[in-house]
Amino acid sequence: MRKDIKLYVPKLEELDYRQSILSQPETMSYNKGYDMDNQLYHKESGCIDFPKSSWESWYRKRVQNQPDFYYAYIQRTSDGKFVGEVNLHYNESYDWFEMGIVVEEQYRGQCYSLCALKQLLKVAFEELKANGVHNNFEHNRYAAVKTHVDSGFRIIDNYEGKIDLYISRTQYFEHIEK
Repeated sequence: MRKDIKLYVPKLEELDYRQSILSQPETMSYNKGYDMDNQLYHKESGCIDFPKSSWESWYRKRVQNQPDFYYAYIQRTSDGKFVGEVNLHYNESYDWFEMGIVVEEQYRGQCYSLCALKQLLKVAFEELKANGVHNNFEHNRYAAVKTHVDSGFRIIDNYEGKIDLYISRTQYFEHIEK
């Protein structure tokens, strides 16, 4: 497992990296083809516009709104290079956090996701005191499924080509003790 990454909470003026990720068709390809009610979303590529005019309000909601939200870049410590992003947001209806992780296409398959996901779970359970963390995506995203399962998640539902994955607070602490 990689030891050379950390989660880095960006400053407002550093959101150009997020803007860059969201504009990369190769990185955002997992996101294409959906019907989304978002004028900034491009169905044919999966990309999402992130104009500078929206940064401040987005930042207030997603970065400065703990404990309901957490957002960070995945940063390689050897050279300070950002390679992706992670996020959490509280889902009051289920009393768990929804999560997301995106690694730039050029860095996939290099163990960044697994290491970043483990660090994100540490934030969720040890800092934000989460009761659980949930994610869902297409069941044929095999690398993503493996990364989640290797981090302690369990598949709790499989429907219409998608799976739900969940890890409880108890499961997290049991998993890290192994």
